[in-house]
Amino acid sequence: MANRRYSTVDVRELLRLKRAGHNQTQLARVLDCDRKTVRKYLKWAGEHGLLDVASELPDAATVHALLEKTMPQRRPPQQVSTLEGFADVVKAMRARGMEIAAIKTRLEEEHRREFSYEALRRLVRRFEPEVASEVVVRVEVEPGNEAQVDFGYAGLTVDETGARRKTWVFVMTLSWSRHQYAELVYNQSVATWLECHRRGFEFFGGVPARVVLDNLKAAITKACTEDPAVQRAYRECAEHYRFLIDPNPPRRPNLKGKVEKGGVHYVKRNFLAGRDVEPTAALNRKLLAWCLDVAGKRVHGTTKEQPLERFVTVEQKALQRLPAIAYDLAVWKEVKLHRDCHVTYDRAYYSAPYRLVGQSLWARGGTRTVKIYTNDHQLVATHDRANSAGERRTCLEHLPPEKLPGLSLNRDTCRLQAKAIGPATQNLVNALLDDQPVDRLRTAGRLVALAEKYSPERLERACARAQAFGDGQYATVKRILAKGLDDEPLEPVEAVSGRAVFTFARRASEYALGRFGGGA
Repeated sequence: MANRRYSTVDVRELLRLKRAGHNQTQLARVLDCDRKTVRKYLKWAGEHGLLDVASELPDAATVHALLEKTMPQRRPPQQVSTLEGFADVVKAMRARGMEIAAIKTRLEEEHRREFSYEALRRLVRRFEPEVASEVVVRVEVEPGNEAQVDFGYAGLTVDETGARRKTWVFVMTLSWSRHQYAELVYNQSVATWLECHRRGFEFFGGVPARVVLDNLKAAITKACTEDPAVQRAYRECAEHYRFLIDPNPPRRPNLKGKVEKGGVHYVKRNFLAGRDVEPTAALNRKLLAWCLDVAGKRVHGTTKEQPLERFVTVEQKALQRLPAIAYDLAVWKEVKLHRDCHVTYDRAYYSAPYRLVGQSLWARGGTRTVKIYTNDHQLVATHDRANSAGERRTCLEHLPPEKLPGLSLNRDTCRLQAKAIGPATQNLVNALLDDQPVDRLRTAGRLVALAEKYSPERLERACARAQAFGDGQYATVKRILAKGLDDEPLEPVEAVSGRAVFTFARRASEYALGRFGGGA
């Protein structure tokens, strides 16, 4: 205040108090000014006889006129700002969302010299007038009691293929110490949300008692003040890590200001602002180091301490211990069982019992398995997770029994089944399967299936009889079995070239009748 020019009222008041017996220290305290300033004006007053208590103290106008005439205003020496010529650069950085501290760091990196934070602040105030803020009440919590989480848009980054992608920053801030974890992700899906929580807890080495969050769809399916509906997968994650879910009431982001302003806002305007488009993986490595070395070691504006030091010395011990096994990422989805007895989950297909076709079910997708539940929480199917989109995971027990033969039928299985029944059946099946160019797999399958309706022994006899007639058609074998003719004897009469020749036990007319309209 040494350069302050007092008004005539100020100086006249100083003269009055001095005449009343106040010393210089008392005058400086009462007038809220420096003792050097008091001494300067007292010297001036003494030179003009204004301290003589015997004389009358002049009025304010007289003191003012004398002051202007005998002690003219002296301007303080002009100083050249360290930011001379940087106004446009600073404006451009502010337009890109950078905080003053981030601008200071970026300027020092680019120009290899120090800049004054106060000079920057004064420069910014010249083109950004301060706006009066709403009155708020700050709520503080005990160590380990709370973490606040949020997403914020982070612009474009480059993925592993070289493509530019929209990116969001996830931030988890411990409310007591203000220590924080942050990472860049490509979406705000349930899977990403849960993975970010797991990595955040592992970064801190513990779990807070409560997590405060917005009503984003990955966590809250129905936002309301009284009874919000929590996403099923997030509820399961909270039960695994033993933390309480505390969603904000709708349109009340100020209730998690520690992560809004000191978390997402701070990361965006200090770490991300002003950066060119960079690879996401490299940025995440830099961001993690920044959380420890810059954000963690800064003197926090509210606590006046370093967040990392507060965390290490106090809050880390207050966190709940991590579970022995990390949470197996599970995403719940309501699905419908279609007519083919499969549900669609993450672009792959999983079977469920055919009796539930048309019903809505719940699919729980973990990293290794997909489990399907009814609406009353009954587990009805468990599958290994598909490796790629479009893959089908089918359990035969889930399909209608009458549909199974055709589904499981293949050429090798058909040959093996025929061989197990007998040589005659095997010969007929091989002849059907070797037929060209028509594919007769289904016909061979139906022939083998006759063993279930009748018996393997009868089917073998029927095939032998059909071969004896020189007719290996499926329809012929089926008629023989239907009419019970497989029990009729076939008597060999002679051997020709080592091959048995049979005579018919029935008359030729009966055979002809069977071939062209009657029984075989």
